[in-house]
Amino acid sequence: MIEAWAVRIPKRQGEERRRELIQDGVIAGHLRPEADGDDLLIPVTESPPGTERALFREMQTAPPLPRHEQVGGIAIIQENDPRGAERILAARPSTHTVLHAEGAVEGEFRTKTFSVLAGIPTTRTTYPEYGHRFTIDLSSAYFSSRLATERQRIRSMMNDGEAVCDMFCGVGPFPIILADRAGWILACDKNPGAIHLLIENLTRNRTRNVLPMLGDAARLGDIFGERFDRVLMNLPLIAHQFLQTATVLTRPGGTIHLYALQEREGEYRDLIQSIIPESTINERFLRSYSAGKWHAVYDIRKKKD
Repeated sequence: MIEAWAVRIPKRQGEERRRELIQDGVIAGHLRPEADGDDLLIPVTESPPGTERALFREMQTAPPLPRHEQVGGIAIIQENDPRGAERILAARPSTHTVLHAEGAVEGEFRTKTFSVLAGIPTTRTTYPEYGHRFTIDLSSAYFSSRLATERQRIRSMMNDGEAVCDMFCGVGPFPIILADRAGWILACDKNPGAIHLLIENLTRNRTRNVLPMLGDAARLGDIFGERFDRVLMNLPLIAHQFLQTATVLTRPGGTIHLYALQEREGEYRDLIQSIIPESTINERFLRSYSAGKWHAVYDIRKKKD
C-alpha cells in the first residue's frame, strides 16, 4: 500500500468527480481509488483544501505484448518466445494460434517456415479486409496484412471497367479488392498453393471477373501483349526483374505499380526510365522493412502514343 493525498467524495458522485480531476490533471493514475464506507477516496498528486492522507493500492498494468503481426486469427512473432506467445493468446480472444517465423521468405514460392508456439497447431486462418474475407495458409503462400491501405489506394485510382493484370497475385487480395472497379482481372502466380487458395477466395467473395492463371509471369507478355490498363508487380525482392514484361503487358497511357525493397530513395528510378522511357514516375514510401531498408512503390504511367 502507498500513502498519498486523497479527495473524499460520496460514491454516487464518484465517476463525475473523477472525470473532473482527470481534466484538471491532478489525479494519481498509478493508484487505485479506495472505498471507505459510503465514500470514495480518489488519489491525487496535489494537496488542495479538503484533501487527506490515505493508503492506496497500485494499479496493476500488464507487461507489453511481444511485437507481432496479426493475420486473421494468427499472431506471428519473430522471437521463439513460448511465454510471450501464451500472453498474446490470453490477451487476444480472437487469436487461435501464435506462430514463430523461423526464417525469411525463401524458395521459388516465397513461403516461410513456422513453428507453433501456442494455441491450435495450424497455419490456416481467415483474414477480413474491407468487407471481404480471405482464407490464408501461411505455410502454402506468402501473405501480409500490411498492404490493406495500399490496396484501397490503388482501388481509388482506378477508372471503372479497367483491365488489370496482377503478375504475382498470391491468394488474391489485390484482385478481389479491386474487382468491383475492374472490367476483368488476370491473376497470375506460379505457386499452385496460392492459386488453390485464390480460387477458394474468389468463390467465398463471389468474385466473377477474375481469371486465375497458374504460370510464370515472365511468359505473360508473349500470351497477352498490350492489353491491360493497370499492371501490379507485388514481388518486392525481384519484381524489377520483370519490368520488361510489365511494359509489354501495359497499354500506352496505362499504369504499372512496381513494389520494391530498397536502401535509398529512387533506387529503381534509372532502371525504370531505361526500360520505360518518357514514363511518369511517382515514388511512395510504404513502410520500414528492416534496418536501412524500406518497402516502396513506384507508380509508373506509360506515355500515350
